[in-house]
Amino acid sequence: MANLLEQLKQYTIVVADTGDIQAIEKFKPRDATTNPSLITAAAQMPQYQKIVDETLKEARRELGEAASSEEVAKLAVDWLAVAFGKKILEIIPGRVSTEVDARLSYDTEGTVNKARYLISLYEKAGVNRERVLIKIASTWEGIRAAEILEKEGIHCNLTLLFGFHQAVACAEAGVTLISPFVGRILDWYKKETGRDYFPGPEDPGVQSVTRIYNYYKKFGYKTEVMGASFRNIEEICELAGCDLLTISPKLLEELQSKEGELPRKLSPEKAAAMDIEKITMDRETFDKMHSQDRMAREKLDEGIKGFTKALETLEQFLAKRLSCLERGETLAHAVDDIFHVYDLDGDGFITREEWAGADAVFDALDANHDGKISAEEMASGLGAVLYLAKMC
Repeated sequence: MANLLEQLKQYTIVVADTGDIQAIEKFKPRDATTNPSLITAAAQMPQYQKIVDETLKEARRELGEAASSEEVAKLAVDWLAVAFGKKILEIIPGRVSTEVDARLSYDTEGTVNKARYLISLYEKAGVNRERVLIKIASTWEGIRAAEILEKEGIHCNLTLLFGFHQAVACAEAGVTLISPFVGRILDWYKKETGRDYFPGPEDPGVQSVTRIYNYYKKFGYKTEVMGASFRNIEEICELAGCDLLTISPKLLEELQSKEGELPRKLSPEKAAAMDIEKITMDRETFDKMHSQDRMAREKLDEGIKGFTKALETLEQFLAKRLSCLERGETLAHAVDDIFHVYDLDGDGFITREEWAGADAVFDALDANHDGKISAEEMASGLGAVLYLAKMC
């Protein structure tokens, strides 16, 4: 009998939620997605130092010697995202998602300009824009930016999607793809209800994605649904048949190692037969539904803050790496610096709520799977920083 991953690929396009090129080579997904915290983790692995260092040197040449390390790092973030994206596209047959600065989440014009810039970098590198998805937060402003970009042939992946109103607005804006966050929805309901476990069919994140999928298929929207942010393979199995699922290497490994029958749960045919009411979405309706959905409000706000923090951490890392290259400064304390950025309450542990960045990175660093990261676990997981220190 085929393993669960092989069966899943019969119904659903599998996307690797990682910036680790070796993991992508191993699991052979069609598409891949990255973000600042994934790139931060990958950038600290010795095998990717050449990409990081060459990108920093190019950014320095572009800005000149008078520019500070921080200014060079800010420029290098976009260049590095594209460099990793280009490298990933050499392996996969499909598309890579590259994230717009989360600090622009409520700025339509700024998001449009940043997306155009990222696409220009890809095209300058010889990558066709059809192979790139621009990741944008699912705020009203972000959705309007995506609507503009789609008309220019710049395809978008609307992320940090927690509410049904966000999904409807994205579909009506004609965006290419949405990424509803299954696991983060589950996290909220666990905390809210005090329940430790929700069976797959009762999982609030699974129910949310199922509702969105059925609505899209019922009314013929072309926008693709890509479930994201999974906590366990039970959630993944309950969404077999979804257009796409983006899965961390840890859960891909688990799916690959298990056998058993995996039935298709979602299909356009089932959705077409359902009695579903159509919603007309405008700004007033969006704001009203958003105000009534406390989970969506809180998780969107938390997600934007987390993505912003992840971006700032990447900028700090790159600035230190540049100093290492140019002035021989040590990076021996880089792990401690990164740890304290995330340990908000100073208790010596980073919880998932404090992390708020990429779930795949949190899961990778949480070596004992107790739901929190210790300084030792981060030092072990990001041990490549010591390699950098030796190079200085």
